Amino acid sequence: MTDEQTQPAGEVGLFIYGIVPSDVEPTPDAEGVGNPPGEVTAVPHGDLAALVSEVGLEEPMGRPADLTAYQTLLDGTAAVAPVLPVRFGTVVTGPDAVEDLLAAHHDRFAAALDEFEDRMQYTVHGRFDEEETISDFLAENAAAAALADQVRGRPEAETREQRIRLGEMISQGVELRREAENRALIDALTPHAVAHAPRPPSSELDAMNVAFLVATDDEEDFVRAVEDFAEQRRDLIRMRLLGPLAPYDLVSAHQLVE
Repeated sequence: MTDEQTQPAGEVGLFIYGIVPSDVEPTPDAEGVGNPPGEVTAVPHGDLAALVSEVGLEEPMGRPADLTAYQTLLDGTAAVAPVLPVRFGTVVTGPDAVEDLLAAHHDRFAAALDEFEDRMQYTVHGRFDEEETISDFLAENAAAAALADQVRGRPEAETREQRIRLGEMISQGVELRREAENRALIDALTPHAVAHAPRPPSSELDAMNVAFLVATDDEEDFVRAVEDFAEQRRDLIRMRLLGPLAPYDLVSAHQLVE
């Protein structure tokens, strides 16, 4: 594979979105990355195909519109067929390079597509309510509560060291609570999911961030379980359910190549 930044200016390459079964064709209105958006086509090889579009190699990638186009295409494809996402920004020189990729990893890609048939990713993300979380932590930790009393109403310059220690204690407490909430979430949802993959926190107040692979027959039970879990924590955690999505966190063609 060749990153677009390494190509000479003025040339055109193929942006690869994902690997699909060979009988999958993009819809005529599918739009790719770039400005203007490129036409999405399929490059087949054996039982596989790669969804691609032409891009100018001198054109900058990573605009919000490009990321949206990438995700929209893959999520829409995953709704009707298994797809292995390829890392955003992967660009090759042309159809021959795409076919070489498919040929070199044909069996691994085919096996992964079979595994992801009728399965979708859902991502569960939660964020602690800051005020409630700190209040709960201070109620449970006498040392931290004492520090909070020491700094309350006093100038920051006089209480700098105490404030730093208090901040560290609160941060550690949130981290421990995050680990516990992630474990509880995984335990609650595992009966309704095929697999899961913890994701890194997106903020210091993240309570949970986990991707789940869910069979289409189990989607209703999975969503219901998420709603029950969220209801039990509604005073402390604001939760979001994202999906159905392509299996970005569960597998990718790039991971299979590596």
